[in-house]
Amino acid sequence: MRSLEIDSSRVIEHDSLAPLARPGVCGNGSYLWISLTREEFRAELGNVQDILQALCGTRLVDLHVADLLNDQLPSHYDFTSLYDVLVFRRLAAGVEAATPGTPPPARGGPTVLRRIDTRPVGFAVFDRVLLSVHPEGGALRDIYAAKLLAAAAPGGGAPALDVRATSARLPSGPADLMLRLVNQIVDGYLDLRRELTRQLDHWQAELIDPRSRFTNWGALMQARQSLHHLDEICEDQRAAVQDWIDALETLPMPDDAAERRDRELVMVRSRDVHEHIERVVHHVRRLEQNAETAVQMHFSVQSHRTNDIMRVLTVLTAIFLPLNLIAGIFGMNFEFIPLVHKADGFWIAMGSMVVVAVVLVLVFWRKRYLARTAR
Repeated sequence: MRSLEIDSSRVIEHDSLAPLARPGVCGNGSYLWISLTREEFRAELGNVQDILQALCGTRLVDLHVADLLNDQLPSHYDFTSLYDVLVFRRLAAGVEAATPGTPPPARGGPTVLRRIDTRPVGFAVFDRVLLSVHPEGGALRDIYAAKLLAAAAPGGGAPALDVRATSARLPSGPADLMLRLVNQIVDGYLDLRRELTRQLDHWQAELIDPRSRFTNWGALMQARQSLHHLDEICEDQRAAVQDWIDALETLPMPDDAAERRDRELVMVRSRDVHEHIERVVHHVRRLEQNAETAVQMHFSVQSHRTNDIMRVLTVLTAIFLPLNLIAGIFGMNFEFIPLVHKADGFWIAMGSMVVVAVVLVLVFWRKRYLARTAR
């Protein structure tokens, strides 16, 4: 469980949730980030509701509480008049891949395919509070909380929170902080696509190589299923972020210049996150097409190789067919056959067979029936 009070120049971490409902918390333009795992959220639900009531004048709706506790919920967006709820699925770490208390399921195939397992992260965005509910482990919140504390440390020597950070290194509000966390999640998918590309490129080279005998069909079929699953996940993410952007665009623009600038920065960051998801979706679909094309090219190469073999066998059969005819004629059990009783009859027959074979070979070579296929 992490609870941080953030303003434009400082970050204060609180040890527990109980003092956060007191008057004076989140004053002077600061806001609160409450980050819990699902088990912690279930155990601290009463305290969280009291804090939201004291700071924001409202509580979470029961259906939204159920959504934040649901470990199988797809990415989606919902809202009320006082707060927004965004659920965004992120790549699960190995320890998160299984339900607590049960061993992780056995999955075959390359290691990169075993990483395509996701868990939802839920965000409830209020005017002065960001509530985030994470899977067990909470690696994302701990990493970003450490970045926030480092960015606000005295001396200003800490690096910016991300390469797309604005001039204010600390997030300007709960919505900005939520989008930066979502951006961290999307960056994980961008890293995953590079590993998937390398794996599929290796398989494509092995599939197309005519000298190789590809036998890893089970892993390839699992890769296609995993890519399709990843495509569905990214589509849900894109729809959720697009719904968030549409909701922001319907809100009236604030009169205050600073608030208007903050709204514009949130819109810019929202569109940036949406563009990153678009890139992941485009790349995943291209990988699906490449995998399908590689399989089709593999069978085309195998079919072409089979046709080459059948062509050579057919030509050899056509060459030896007249030779078998000559041998069959002279093998007949007739007493009087031309050349049978001549001393040089054998050599005449053999010479004729050689001439016929050479002529047929030349004819087939000229017609390119015996031409070697370029590799």
